[in-house]
Amino acid sequence: MNIKPLPLMIGIALAGGATVAQADVTLFGRIDESINYINGGKIDGTNANISKYVAKGDSNTQLVCNDCEVGVKGSEDLGNGLKALFKLAYETNINESSGLTGRDQWLGLGGGFGKVMAGTMSTVYKSYGSDVDPVYTTVFQGKNIGLQSHLHSGKGDQGQGRSTNTIRYDSPNWKGLGFNATYTVQPDSTTPRGDNPFSAGVKYENGGLFAAVAYLNNGSGGDDSATQVSAKYTFDKFGIFGQYEFDGGLITDDRTGTLGQNNSGDGADVWFVGADYSMGNNTLYAGYGQGDNAKTTDNTIAVPPAANQNVSEPKYKAWEIVGIHHFSKHTMAYLGYVGVDPDTSDVDSLSQYAMGFQHRF
Repeated sequence: MNIKPLPLMIGIALAGGATVAQADVTLFGRIDESINYINGGKIDGTNANISKYVAKGDSNTQLVCNDCEVGVKGSEDLGNGLKALFKLAYETNINESSGLTGRDQWLGLGGGFGKVMAGTMSTVYKSYGSDVDPVYTTVFQGKNIGLQSHLHSGKGDQGQGRSTNTIRYDSPNWKGLGFNATYTVQPDSTTPRGDNPFSAGVKYENGGLFAAVAYLNNGSGGDDSATQVSAKYTFDKFGIFGQYEFDGGLITDDRTGTLGQNNSGDGADVWFVGADYSMGNNTLYAGYGQGDNAKTTDNTIAVPPAANQNVSEPKYKAWEIVGIHHFSKHTMAYLGYVGVDPDTSDVDSLSQYAMGFQHRF
């Protein structure tokens, strides 16, 4: 029987407790639509990622649905301080008749010990990255433009941002201190290799301070890890933040299309710093970052496979400035500019202008 997931989710949420016993069920979602004018090096693929270059290109205009999703989430009180938890989120695209694809989807148990979940969910590496990105889920989010590595994106079982076949633990909050970890079980079931990717991290949040360290390893052998240090401090109307990603092979593997293939090579560190200033319902944000060369063991610049042949993965500089107006806590509009300057003649410098509108429910 073919049941469409969206009508089913809406029906469950509207029916509430009558349908799912005593569970508390919430329908949620986000639509972020932007129009983007891009001049220079073309961006890569379907999700407006310009941190992975394809080739020299002319100017073009795009209409993009950025991280748009709809889903249901809920909990049931089991007594004795325990709760059953679940989330079913789906990605959608309002510009195409593309249906729905799975995002974070998991079943869990919560209590005084914290929370344990099983299914598909963000790695700790990705979670901490989103905490320091003030334009997360918009077209200007750092993972799209090279301020953060692409390990904050994608879905799979070899170190991608959204990890499949995974168990996650979130600790309780101990006076601002928390611990998180993920462990992937039997990844890549079609060609099992016995490797089990994992991520772990510690974060501290108190007052206006956020600080975190995360580690990611896909267990494939060779150079197969990345480490990330993040910090943010907000005071009055100002916020300053930054992040440094130390490549232990995973960032190089992602940029060269070789995740999970037991390769050796690293050095593609990525870092960014930024600041924002709020004036009533308006926020002005600026960020600057750099990414180093993705290098193989013979110390040459790596070359991506297939469609990206003859295009190196060079060192680059990236920056952006974005203005945001909040109509309410659910709805905002934004306008901004992105520049990316790769250190190679194979790819043009890139400029992107975009304006967008986002609503959450």
